[in-house]
Amino acid sequence: MHFIRLHLSLSLLSDASSVLGKRWKDSADTVIIGGGCVGVSLAYHLAKGGVKDVVLLEKSELTAGSTWHAAGLTTYYHPGINLKRVHYDSIKLYESLEAETGQAVGFHQPGSVRIASTAARVDEMRYQMTRTHWHVTPQYFIGPEKIQELFPLLNMDKVLAGLYTPGDGHIDPYSLTMALAAGARMYGAQIYNPAPVTALNPTPDGKWDVQTPHGTICANRIVNTAGFWAREVGKMIGLEHPTIPVHHQYVVTATVPEVKALKKELAVIRDLEGSYYLRQERDGLLFGPYEKMEKMVLQDSWVRNGVPPGFGKELFESDLDRIMEHIEMAMEMVPVLKKADIINVVSGPITYTPDLLPMVGPHQGIHNYWTAIGFGYGVIHAGGIGKFLSDWMRNGEPPYDLIECDPNRYGRWTDVPFMCAKARESYGFNNVVGYPKEERFAGRPTSRTSGVFELLKDKCSMGFHAGWEQPHWFYKPGDDTGYKPSFRRTNWFEPVGRECKLVMEKVGVIDLTPFGKFLVKGKDSVKLLDRLFANTMPKVGQTNISHMLTPAGRVFAEVTITQLAPGEFLLITGSGSELHDLRWIETEAAEGGHDVDISNVTDDIGVLGIAGPNSRKVLQKLTDEDMSDAGFKFLQCKFIQLAGIPVRAIRISYTGELGWELYLDQKNMAALYKAMMEAGKDSGIDNFGTYAMASLRLEKGFRGWGAEPADFIGKAALQEIKARGLKRKLSYLFVDTDDIDPEGNETIWHNGKVSQNKVTEFYFFHFF
Repeated sequence: MHFIRLHLSLSLLSDASSVLGKRWKDSADTVIIGGGCVGVSLAYHLAKGGVKDVVLLEKSELTAGSTWHAAGLTTYYHPGINLKRVHYDSIKLYESLEAETGQAVGFHQPGSVRIASTAARVDEMRYQMTRTHWHVTPQYFIGPEKIQELFPLLNMDKVLAGLYTPGDGHIDPYSLTMALAAGARMYGAQIYNPAPVTALNPTPDGKWDVQTPHGTICANRIVNTAGFWAREVGKMIGLEHPTIPVHHQYVVTATVPEVKALKKELAVIRDLEGSYYLRQERDGLLFGPYEKMEKMVLQDSWVRNGVPPGFGKELFESDLDRIMEHIEMAMEMVPVLKKADIINVVSGPITYTPDLLPMVGPHQGIHNYWTAIGFGYGVIHAGGIGKFLSDWMRNGEPPYDLIECDPNRYGRWTDVPFMCAKARESYGFNNVVGYPKEERFAGRPTSRTSGVFELLKDKCSMGFHAGWEQPHWFYKPGDDTGYKPSFRRTNWFEPVGRECKLVMEKVGVIDLTPFGKFLVKGKDSVKLLDRLFANTMPKVGQTNISHMLTPAGRVFAEVTITQLAPGEFLLITGSGSELHDLRWIETEAAEGGHDVDISNVTDDIGVLGIAGPNSRKVLQKLTDEDMSDAGFKFLQCKFIQLAGIPVRAIRISYTGELGWELYLDQKNMAALYKAMMEAGKDSGIDNFGTYAMASLRLEKGFRGWGAEPADFIGKAALQEIKARGLKRKLSYLFVDTDDIDPEGNETIWHNGKVSQNKVTEFYFFHFF
C-alpha cells in the first residue's frame, strides 16, 4: 500500500513537470487563483515583499479573460479619495517596471483631459478641485485654450472647461502582465499554467487544499483573482459573489493623416456628455463608449450557467448600431473621425459589481479566503491593489482605509436580480455627473426593509445603506420633494434644519434599523472582547462606546457594547461596516481559540431612536418603568415594556440631546412607532432622518472614550504614539458660505498655502 501511494505521487509530479515545465509545489503560503493583471500584480508584490512560497494558478494562459483585450487606460483621477491612492501606486509602479524587469510595458503618458460641456460638469470639476490639493497627485482645472493645446483635433464649440491630469495615459495590458509575471518569478513566486483549480477544501487547521489536475497544494491562504470566473471559484466554497460580465466595445481606426502629422501624442480625452473615452492608437484613434442602460448588454447567462468551457481569449460579436449614438457625438467632438476607417471593433467581457467598485480583502465567514475581483478597470487598479493587499497580508492590517472596496459590503440581500439591475445602472451611468450624497435607485428596495418602511416610504427621501432603505429627511406640505442632487444647497437644506430644531426643542423619532448587530456570548466572551476593544467591558445592564484597533493603533471600528446578561454582549456598529467588523471579530475568535458563540442578528432586530427634551415624557406614557434621570441613567440598558411591546432600551445621546435607542423584534416596530407618535402628539413629536442626526452629532461633538488595563490589540502602538507626541488634532472649522457647503475631504488652505490637513466630514450647522 505504501509503495503504491508513493508511485502515484511521483507520477503526478512527473506529469506536472512535463506539462508545466517546472517542479510542482505541494505547499504554499499563498495561492493566487487567476492570471490576469490583478492576480499577477499580487504575486509580484508578495514575492518582492519577502513572502516565501507564493504560487499563482492560471487555468489557461496569462491575460486570458478581460486583461488581454482591455483598452489599457491609466489615470490618477478617481472621484473617491481612497482609490486615488490605488491609481497613484499603479502608475508609479508602471513607470519603473520596465527598468526593474527588463520587460517592455508599452506605457504612454500624454496626460488626460475630462471635458466639461455643461454648467453642471463645470461645478463637478470645481468640486473635485477642492478635494485634490492635499493629495500628492497633480490635477488642474483648465480652460478651452489649454484643452485645444493638449488635443488640437477637438471641435471647441461646446467645450467650457476641463480637468487635466498630467501623467495619465495608457499601457499595453499584455506587456504589463508579462512584466509583472517576470518580476514575480524574479523574486521567487511560482506561476503555473495551464493549471485550473478543480476544488477548494478547507482543512481543520484553517488552511486550504487547492486541487488541480496536476496535484494538490496545501495553502495557508487563497486569493480569488479569477476575473469573470470569480463566481465559479466562489461557488466551490458556497459563496455567490455578486459579479457579472458586461459587454464593452471599443473601436480602433486605421491611420488618420491629421493624427500622423502631429509632433506629440494626443492627450487622452473623456467626453463626459458623450460618455466615451478617446485616445491615440499608433497613428489612428481608439474610441470606447459606455452605452445607456437600456442598450448595454449583460452576459447574465454566465451568472446562471457559468462561463462556457474553453472561453478565454474569445470576444463577443460586435454591435455598432448599439453605440451609434456615441459614435455620432464623438464625430462631432473630433471631426477627423468622420473620415476615419474602422479596422477593428473589440467587444469583450468586463466584470462589474453592483456599485462598480471591486471586492478587495478577506471574506467574512470563510477563514483565510481573500478576493480581488469585480474590476471594471483592472489595468489601472492592478498595481495599486497588488501593493495594498500585499501590505495587508504581510503586516496583518490594511495600509490605509479602503472600506468602499471591502468584499463584505454585500450580503444575502444581494440577489441576482439586484446585481443585474445595479450592473446595468452602473454601466449606463458611467459618466453621469457625480454629485455629493449620490443615490442610485435601480434594484431598490431589496429584501432589507425595516418594520416601519411601509409607514415612512412616502413621507421622506430614502437613502441606501448596506441594502437597507433609511430616511434621510422628511417632507412637509410646501416642501420641494424628491431626490434632487446638487453641488449647491438643494431641497433638503431647510427641511433638515427643521428636523435639527425639532430634536433640540421637542422630540423626534428615527429609524436606526440598519445598524449592524451582533450577539457574543460564551465562556470566553469577556476575554475575547477585552482583547478586541480598547475599553473595559460594561457591567451587566450598562453600555459603553468602544474602539477596535489594529496592531498599529489605528481605529478599525467604533462599536457600542452592552452586557445584557453575565457573559452575553450586544455589539452595535454602523450599517456600512456590518460584515467588515464581524469578520475582524470572528477572525480573532478563531485564531485565539476562544470558546464563544457569535451571531449576526442585524436582520432580526429593529431599532427606533427617540431624542429630544420631550423624549422622556413620551416614553413615560407608554411604560411603568421609571424613565427619570435617577431611574434610568445615561448609558444604561433595561428590558422594558413599551405599549405592551418587549423592548431593550438603551439611554444614549447620539445627537447630543436626551435620547434612547429601542431594540425590538422587527415585526413589532410599526406598532411601537404608532404608539410613540400617538403618545407624543402634545409634545410636538415628529420624524427626523440621518442627515439631521449627523449634523447634530457633529455640532455637539459627542464622543465616548474609555481606559483599558488589559492587553488589547494595538495597545503597545498607542503607548508608543502617546510617547512620541500627537501630530494631528481633530478641530472644528466654521465656514462662512452662501449656498456651497463642504462635503468632506476638501483641502484646507492657510495663509495662501495648502495645509496638509483636510476636512474629514461635514454636515451644515443650523443656528437658531
